[in-house]
Amino acid sequence: MGAKSGDLIISLGTSGTAFFVSDTPTTDPTGAVAGFADLTGRYLPLVCTLNAARVLDVVSKLLGKTHDEIGNLALAAKPGAQGLTMLPYFEGERTPNRPNAKGLLAGITNSNLTAENISRAAIEAILCSLVDSFDQLKTSGAKIERVMIIGGAAKNPGIGPVASAILGRQVMTFPPMELVADGAARQAAWALLGEIPNWKIPNVIKSEAAHSPFVLENHRELKNNSNSIDAIEF
Repeated sequence: MGAKSGDLIISLGTSGTAFFVSDTPTTDPTGAVAGFADLTGRYLPLVCTLNAARVLDVVSKLLGKTHDEIGNLALAAKPGAQGLTMLPYFEGERTPNRPNAKGLLAGITNSNLTAENISRAAIEAILCSLVDSFDQLKTSGAKIERVMIIGGAAKNPGIGPVASAILGRQVMTFPPMELVADGAARQAAWALLGEIPNWKIPNVIKSEAAHSPFVLENHRELKNNSNSIDAIEF
């Protein structure tokens, strides 16, 4: 997919991962960030969460909507879902390390418990969970240049725009494809040609939305107070 130094790649399958491409090694004393590397000599610090597309599965079943419909409902809601905030720990969580945690939906009022806001809160929860975990790398000097989103859940129409609003930057969403096979082919071409090929991937969608930093702030507040806050458990 042509990732280069400074790229943040978010992968959304049943679980979620986010990794950063860096020319220098990074460290995380908390142990939340795992250290990987690639064949080009670059480093790939990575965080993993247990709950990504599975959250959309639950909300899809709850509302009786398809994943695409959930995405479109989310885009019909305002950032922050009118104060509705979800903590997506439906199967416990790995980052942060809360194996016995449960999902929470907080901030419910008479007016904000709508299909649109629930859908928005779910997508914001998935993305905030990864972004919040990855923010620990900022203390190591990681500077994000581009954001790429891959994986089965990336095709949801709400993912790119919501991610852009949370991160405050343009986001590129990649179509479903066999990226492992693409990587293997690039390595083979590299061995044959002596240089890494610069192959373009078609149908990449670029999303750019107004920055809504309070969404991540609300997520962190719920996470930090989840043992005492009034909420609905999933």
